[in-house]
Amino acid sequence: MNREKEHIQLPDQDLEKETVTLNLGPTHPATHGVFQNVIEMDGERIVSGYSTIGYIHRAFEKIAEHRPYYQITPLTDRLNYCSSPINNIGWHLTVEKLLGIKTPKRVDYLRVIIMELARIGDHLICNSILGVDTGAYSGFLYLMQFREKIYEIWEEVCGARLTTNIGRVGGFERDFNDIAFRKLEIFLREYPKALKEFENLFTRNRIFIERTVDAGPISAERALNYGFTGPNLRAAGIDYDVRVMNPYSSYEDFDFTVPVGTKGDTYDRFLVRNEEMWQSLNIINQALQKLDQLEDKTSFHADVPQYYLPDKEEVYHNMEALIYHFKIVMGEIDAPRGEIYHAVEGGNGELGFYLISEGGRTPYRLHFRRPCFIFYQAYTEMIKGQLLSDAIVTLSSLNVIAGELDA
Repeated sequence: MNREKEHIQLPDQDLEKETVTLNLGPTHPATHGVFQNVIEMDGERIVSGYSTIGYIHRAFEKIAEHRPYYQITPLTDRLNYCSSPINNIGWHLTVEKLLGIKTPKRVDYLRVIIMELARIGDHLICNSILGVDTGAYSGFLYLMQFREKIYEIWEEVCGARLTTNIGRVGGFERDFNDIAFRKLEIFLREYPKALKEFENLFTRNRIFIERTVDAGPISAERALNYGFTGPNLRAAGIDYDVRVMNPYSSYEDFDFTVPVGTKGDTYDRFLVRNEEMWQSLNIINQALQKLDQLEDKTSFHADVPQYYLPDKEEVYHNMEALIYHFKIVMGEIDAPRGEIYHAVEGGNGELGFYLISEGGRTPYRLHFRRPCFIFYQAYTEMIKGQLLSDAIVTLSSLNVIAGELDA
């Protein structure tokens, strides 16, 4: 038995005990329950630790296996709820792959806009909260007002803000209205200035650099071994992005750069997320230009009446629409047999949906690949040998979202 474990097992009153056991946190509303961190301290230095997860007990994979495909969308909202539209659309793309549905280009580009907005909303929360954890509250105030503006755009598109349930299998529930595009235009005009100010506040700030450089590093090899993806993997120097490696929703039509770091520490993770926000703005601008160039300016879903709810007015006057409406709502339309894995680049990395269908109205088996679940397994290794203050900023920079920790 090594010395660290020996210390952990000794009772606090034992005179032989040279270290202190600390229940870290809560540094987040979830850190006292959903992800608990118990660390062993030698002075200010962390010598070991262990984490526990999974106290939400939602079992959403099992719940999903008893629901029709379109009713699973609200469950995906609860994964990484900071960027829930990516989860929703990722699920829709998976089901469309099973059903063999091809969506119009206009739907693809609208989805890209929504997903990149969600990515910005996710990254701005992570980086601004990292600033708060280093004692700089102003950056948080600079950026958080723009998360509100993103939520206002989603409200126009789907009527919801946090748990969006946005879109449908085959496209969107309704077309984007003029107000949504106008709010998007204002966001694209105003956000770059705020992001630039935010970068000026942090990127070369001596205190911020001292707090984040070499804090919670992970090598490229260890990150790959754990199964890291997303900004946390790219910060370690691995150029892997699902949007590039396995394009979906017409991402192959867009020109953008995938930023990578070198050391995989907290500062690199901060820089990578910042640059990704610039790239997302670039992609959204390209998507708007592509929308203008399309001949089809009205489609917002694929022509699949057997899977897509018809317009209500049509239901009142068209017998076929009435039949489809009834069968879809009652879950009487079977999916084909098949085994599908589809992944999207979520706010925190590769969000994958593994689906087995044996026919019928519900999945036979379903598994969600949640990037945060993987990051959190590496946390205690990343903070070993670090100072207590490093543990706080490391957890912030990993952007572990509790909703992705259990399934």
